[in-house]
Amino acid sequence: MVLPINEDTDFSFLCVYQADNLSDALKKLKITTTDSTADSLEGCLDCLLQALAQNNTETSEKIQKSGVLQVFAGLLTPQSSCTAKVANIIAEVARNEFMRNPCVDAGLIPPLVQLLNCKDQEVLLQTGRALGNICYDSHEGRNAVDHAGGAHIVVDHIRSLCSKTDPASEKLLTVFCGMLMNYSNENDTLQSQLINMGVIPTLVKLLGIHCQNAALTEMCLVAFGNLAELESSKEQFAYTNIAEELVKLFKKQIEHDKKEMIFEVLAPLAENDVIKLQLVEAGLVECLLEIVQKTVDSDKEDDIAELKTASDLMVLLLLGDESMQKLFEGGKGSVFQRVLSWIPSNSHQLQLAGALAIANFARNDGNCIHMVDNGIVQKLMDLLDRHVEDGNVTVQHAALSALRNLAIPVVNKAKMLSAGVAEAVLKFLRSEMPPVQFKLLGTLRMLIDAQAEAAEQLGKNAKLVERLVEWCEAKDHAGVMGESNRLLSALIRHSKSKDVIRTIVQSGGIKHLVTMATSEHVIMQNEALVALALIAALELVTAEKDLENAQLVQILHRLLSDDRSAPEIKYNSMVLICALIGSEPLQKEVQSMAFLEVVSKLRSHENKTVAQQASLTEQRLAVES
Repeated sequence: MVLPINEDTDFSFLCVYQADNLSDALKKLKITTTDSTADSLEGCLDCLLQALAQNNTETSEKIQKSGVLQVFAGLLTPQSSCTAKVANIIAEVARNEFMRNPCVDAGLIPPLVQLLNCKDQEVLLQTGRALGNICYDSHEGRNAVDHAGGAHIVVDHIRSLCSKTDPASEKLLTVFCGMLMNYSNENDTLQSQLINMGVIPTLVKLLGIHCQNAALTEMCLVAFGNLAELESSKEQFAYTNIAEELVKLFKKQIEHDKKEMIFEVLAPLAENDVIKLQLVEAGLVECLLEIVQKTVDSDKEDDIAELKTASDLMVLLLLGDESMQKLFEGGKGSVFQRVLSWIPSNSHQLQLAGALAIANFARNDGNCIHMVDNGIVQKLMDLLDRHVEDGNVTVQHAALSALRNLAIPVVNKAKMLSAGVAEAVLKFLRSEMPPVQFKLLGTLRMLIDAQAEAAEQLGKNAKLVERLVEWCEAKDHAGVMGESNRLLSALIRHSKSKDVIRTIVQSGGIKHLVTMATSEHVIMQNEALVALALIAALELVTAEKDLENAQLVQILHRLLSDDRSAPEIKYNSMVLICALIGSEPLQKEVQSMAFLEVVSKLRSHENKTVAQQASLTEQRLAVES
């Protein structure tokens, strides 16, 4: 943002501008600055200001070519009556991108920063503008101001002027806030510097005192937007009354652009859990619900944008545990009820926000149980039904996320299975969208946890198992690949069914379970080993060839030999070895790899369960050898 020209600059005394006058003025400035009178100097400066007012770009080019910029450095002194005009000229030429580096190269930054220490308000105003415009989108300008210590002086000025409400002080505060904004915009290092100077509490105080001044308020908001992205800033904001001030300001706004500006500050701040709760307590949610109500049926572009921003922010507020629970109010809260009404809406945006909100409410067992008991599952399944054929992917993903979370409490699983959730989810098995695939898999895995009948029913579903095996090879989508493996394992572990194992063997799933045993995640390794142990115990003959081809025995030897393997991995690897020796070809592999030596070392393992299993395994191997 380029800081605007001072609107009160009086050009009424200036003569009619002509090109010759400008050339003469530039020549005179170059040769007469050392011995010229104040009057003649002022006449030259006035001529430059008038020329800039009429054609800024062309005049700036002529000023640059003339070499006058270097002359200005010597004119920037507190004692000179021309100082404010010189700073004004610099501010004007620096409105052009091509002039900012030349201003730095001409050595203008150090004397400008020194002028920040003077008492004259007009000098301070024009100096602030000049520095702010030079800093705009200019790495060199910012570095020069930083090196000269300009930001520190400006922050001190803002602090001392903060409580003054006279027009001159407010104008100066607006320029200084703009200067800091241009100085730190998209520069994490300089933003951190301002935060360490304690600028945040000062700016929040400023917003509260000067909320009636539109220009100053706008500068504060843009400055907040710059700073709020940094995590360290959120911690400082949390110790202020920023939530209260922003909500108060938001309630006064009518224009879309002004609301949008406040939204841009609220969104990054609302990522902080403490600020989330402060915003809820300050009444932001009521404002958001009002916006949704007013814009939901509108087809105006601004209203559609506001609806999206408001509903997205609502979902963000629910990501905080305390703010979420405060709004849930035992499932009886008016906010929770309003959000429920979004799900059957005809607006995809509200359907999405409603489903995401339910997913966020479903972050503890108590909430999940209450929602399932009060019919939320049917609403979500109805929503999914509306998006089966060529549906909205984001809505599908959100609804599946909500169902997955609701399925976590043990008491909900049977209820959700009885309601037909598994069948509703399986309708999306054809989806080619990885986010939907990922949530589909997670929902099914949660549903069948400790549900033997459901696990068996799904595990015998050849189409499902074939799709899982296909997704186990989705190397471009690690999440989908991981969840597919975990669901394959879960189908075996929870069903303990020979039919399920046979279906998985026939679909080529064994090799993926063996690969899963080498995962970098211990929980996945363990799930794979338990599933493989069940396969070996229940259907070893059927799976024998696939286990051999997947080099399971070699993998188990590696897991047992590796000191980094977790105790449960070593334990389950030994249980599996004992089961595998019931197969002649696999037993030969075990004997050929000197497992006895590896296992005997584990008898002294610090984990007693591992040590005991090592003794049992050693005995079994000795008998079979």
